[in-house]
Amino acid sequence: MSAQRMQIESFHDPVTGTVTHVVADAHTGHAAVIDPVLDFEPKSGTLTSASADRVIALVRARGWQLQWVLETHAHADHLSAAQHVRHALGGKVAIGARIREVQRMFRSIFHFEREFLPDGSQFDHLFEDGERVRIGGLEVTALWVPGHTPADMAYRVEDAVFVGDTLFMPDVGTARADFPGGDAATLYQSIRRLLALPSGTRLFVCHDYPPPERAVAWTSSVRQQRDSNIHVHDGITEEQFVQMRTERDAGLAMPTLILPAVQVNVRAGRLPPAEEDGRAYIQVPINAFLKDAGLPPGL
Repeated sequence: MSAQRMQIESFHDPVTGTVTHVVADAHTGHAAVIDPVLDFEPKSGTLTSASADRVIALVRARGWQLQWVLETHAHADHLSAAQHVRHALGGKVAIGARIREVQRMFRSIFHFEREFLPDGSQFDHLFEDGERVRIGGLEVTALWVPGHTPADMAYRVEDAVFVGDTLFMPDVGTARADFPGGDAATLYQSIRRLLALPSGTRLFVCHDYPPPERAVAWTSSVRQQRDSNIHVHDGITEEQFVQMRTERDAGLAMPTLILPAVQVNVRAGRLPPAEEDGRAYIQVPINAFLKDAGLPPGL
């Protein structure tokens, strides 16, 4: 399959640092969108779609037919625009099959409605590890890469792999592993799986948080990551990685949008059901992420 047949367009959202990728088969005109973003302003609760609309406009301008909206995982830092994109362009919304575990964990944190079932049925398709589908004539292989969350998937399309949050650019490192269900040792093994691919394989990250001296970027190679990833280059042992990741994660604040993001993203990008007044509401469970969940006296 020639590289010219596969076209990749990427969109950076500066607010959340997210990169949405569009992959298309130029011969057939079929396409997939990976990790689309809704714009949510948490101070006012304002939800808009300018970021996703740029993606939609590109697909329409190219005359491409959308087959898939692929989620790498249930993101904690942005709300998924999967349903907005699907409404505009069609296609199936898909994620890794272990999203069920994530749904079960967060159902115990949030007071979801009784009708919410942690069975993955909110998505059109659930990928198993190694499963293959097509974007036109391009073969897509789903690779299970847990550790950041239990359900993370990377998507390999020809010589490109869309790695989600598992890896960042070499000078930024790797994803955190302290969310519910995350595990640093598992993350290390997932990263080594990716870095065992051919050295020229292109790796497209889902986020970039660049240092001041460089512009935003989202493409590296297996060789570049093995040579210079600050957290997990060749020679870093699992024990060293777990110690680094554990110490680093202990000092990280929760993502700004984790509460609204999770409630929407485990529903495949849908809002919670509207209440009697016609509005949808996002919950803020008090002290849900504290090990000692007790409230201050008198409350």
